[in-house]
Amino acid sequence: MTQYPERARRHSDFAIPSGVVIRHSSFPSGLIATSAQLGELLEKIERVDRVAVDTEADSLHCYREKLCLLQISVPGCDYIVDPLADVAEPALGGQPLQLPQRDRTSNANRRGWAIQPLQRTGCPPGAQRIDLEPLCAALERKEIVLHGADFDLRLLRRGLNFSARRIFDTVIAARLVGIREFSLAALVKRYFGVELGKGSQKANWGRRPLPARMIEYAMNDTHYLLSLADCLESQLRGHDQLDWLWQSCQRAIEQAAIERVRDEDELWRMRGSASLRGQEAAVLRGLWQWRENEAEAADRPPFHILQNHELLNAATSFVSGSTPDYKHFSSRRRQTFREAAQTAMRLPESEWPLLRRRSGTRPGQETVRRAEELRRRRDRAAKELDLEPSFIAPRGTIEAIATNETHATTLLVPWQKELLGIKARPRGLSRSFPFEDSPAS
Repeated sequence: MTQYPERARRHSDFAIPSGVVIRHSSFPSGLIATSAQLGELLEKIERVDRVAVDTEADSLHCYREKLCLLQISVPGCDYIVDPLADVAEPALGGQPLQLPQRDRTSNANRRGWAIQPLQRTGCPPGAQRIDLEPLCAALERKEIVLHGADFDLRLLRRGLNFSARRIFDTVIAARLVGIREFSLAALVKRYFGVELGKGSQKANWGRRPLPARMIEYAMNDTHYLLSLADCLESQLRGHDQLDWLWQSCQRAIEQAAIERVRDEDELWRMRGSASLRGQEAAVLRGLWQWRENEAEAADRPPFHILQNHELLNAATSFVSGSTPDYKHFSSRRRQTFREAAQTAMRLPESEWPLLRRRSGTRPGQETVRRAEELRRRRDRAAKELDLEPSFIAPRGTIEAIATNETHATTLLVPWQKELLGIKARPRGLSRSFPFEDSPAS
């Protein structure tokens, strides 16, 4: 019978390790907006092995998402690096921000400060931004603690050409110890009894100056991460599962480095578009392209121009002979909107979008048997280890591996394959499914 690492079924009785330092804070040490301030942070980073990192972007407010803030915590200090700061005018006219802060662990007061750059919308065209290459070089040599690493890793790669070498993802770690509610707010409350605010999730992080409440919200995203990582690492070490974490974190780095590419003919398809046929689909495609052009020109998200359900309704309305209108359209936008629909309606039938057909064939009996065996093994391991079955292997992964066992190499890490009873197939052997001997039920 397969032996799993010993672990407790319950997690509420976990004791915080004595070496873990918990700092309760509502204010950052500083907003890094100049090269000199960055130099001070680099010195602190060089002295540690592990750094907590988070990012903020403006995808809800701009057409092309950009990195707006980089939150960094090292033991004892929290910082926000401003990638939009204008180096030529770091603080002139800005608002120095000084607030008292009580450290509950030492019952001592300390003061922090933040510099708000002069420019309200970031660095003006042609001006020099703060050089973050030294920061990237320093972080590459450290273990980076992230919460839900994929978004941050992709944004850092696009915005700073930064690729982490080693990470500690607290979401992966929490799920490995069997925690079902693994949002940052839930974990901070669970381990430290602190309620994090939720008021700035959809804020415009590209605005300048940043209000104090947004700085506080942003800094809390990394303030507890180092202590949280210590707690989770202690639990995983007790379960002899630290290697599982490193395997999954390495896979997260590899996946984030893969550029997501969508078929150009698929971009305009949205929820509900499958019900449109022929000319209606052609008009929808034309209106979608019009919306993209308008959004790019205005530097606003496409849904600020027209929401998806409005785009769908407009396509059917034009084809049925009516002309939809929207009060928030300017005269120019209204005219180009109608022209885009009319151009699409004049297309010959040969240029209408093709109906998408589902690919694939019905799985055979052997594939169904393999999938059921994998599910049985997964569910048994999940119950034994108190893990979510989908965390071991989601449905799509099981079906893909049952169809072609070579998919296991790219879809699973070693600990997941071990729990599913999948072992490497030596070269030259038959292509029969590489199950280990079934464990006793």
